[in-house]
Amino acid sequence: MDISKTELDVMQVIWDNAPATAEEIIQRLNKDKEWHEKTVKTLLNRLVKKGALSFNKVGRVYEYYPLVSQQTYQEEETQSFIQRLFRGRLSPLVAGFAKKEELSKEDIAALKKLIEQWEQKND
Repeated sequence: MDISKTELDVMQVIWDNAPATAEEIIQRLNKDKEWHEKTVKTLLNRLVKKGALSFNKVGRVYEYYPLVSQQTYQEEETQSFIQRLFRGRLSPLVAGFAKKEELSKEDIAALKKLIEQWEQKND
């Protein structure tokens, strides 16, 4: 699913607060920077057309909710990113972070745990 940066900002709000009305989404987005109502409504319509969102009409108000979970979207985008930039190999990505010392102790522990779990499943 091809979601732009601004559409992703809208999706983040909806993932965190679904269902949400356009007005609620605008208010939450405006906490970080100013968003125009028309812009947000255009983005909502695009996301509905792309199949990322749907809505229920409640009286005169539309409540938006995601059709794709944040986790599913992140997994798909991660796979796409790794495929495009690293030919499907994860180790060069992790090595790049390690070389620049951008891996925290928590990151390393989480990676070790994932590897252990993978090894248990695949042995």
